[in-house]
Amino acid sequence: MSKLFQSIGKTELLSHTVEQAIEAAIREGHLNVGDRLPSEFELCNQFGVSRTVIREALRMLSARGLVRIEKGRGVFVCAPSVESVSNPMALYLHMNLGPDHALEVVRARQLIEPVIAAEAARRHTTKDVRRIQENLEVLKACSGSFEQLTQVDMEFHVLIAKATHNPVVPLIIHPIQQLMPRIKLNVYLSVEDAHASAVEWHTAIAEAIFARDAERAEACMAQHLRIAEEHVRKMLVALEDKAKPLRNGESASAS
Repeated sequence: MSKLFQSIGKTELLSHTVEQAIEAAIREGHLNVGDRLPSEFELCNQFGVSRTVIREALRMLSARGLVRIEKGRGVFVCAPSVESVSNPMALYLHMNLGPDHALEVVRARQLIEPVIAAEAARRHTTKDVRRIQENLEVLKACSGSFEQLTQVDMEFHVLIAKATHNPVVPLIIHPIQQLMPRIKLNVYLSVEDAHASAVEWHTAIAEAIFARDAERAEACMAQHLRIAEEHVRKMLVALEDKAKPLRNGESASAS
């Protein structure tokens, strides 16, 4: 195998530099999905670094979903999953949203998810129908477990994004949906009819998608998210009311 990588300077953060070089080779097409990387020994020689440095670089690439390490066979380039690509964005959003983040999230969803529902109506397959139907059945049967309810709710919207069969759309929607479980959990705990509303509107959205009625799917999703905003506002009021006695107690003890 011809030499793919060049020796790197000893003063640099070696493992990170190796990681970046291998990632660049993947990005530039020198290594494609399914290709096996040079052996650990060859990588050590090409980069001019120790085995420890190479192993750490490969570990970081594996954690990011860029390579797959198979014991006894080697290291292979793999296609990143939606999760591995969108998790850093979800973390960024989580760390940088303001105090009204719940409203910011639902408003962002109002901008993009109705159009996604319309595209899913146009492009979904029978496999998508089956997956969405299964999700609806689980949602209807959920009782008592708000954690499960929030997860099933989030998965419904991700399934619709996947039903567009545009690989970019799940990358957009997934990090936003990853912010939803905590918000949804508080909504379900604070708003009495939230579960019934989710069942009603998820069903309406799904039926419009299955009928390939893009206009109705878009309208149903828009209405669903308008109601979601109302629920978030009720949730925020409920949390504020719950926090008042604590704050009053703290101020009283301090006086």
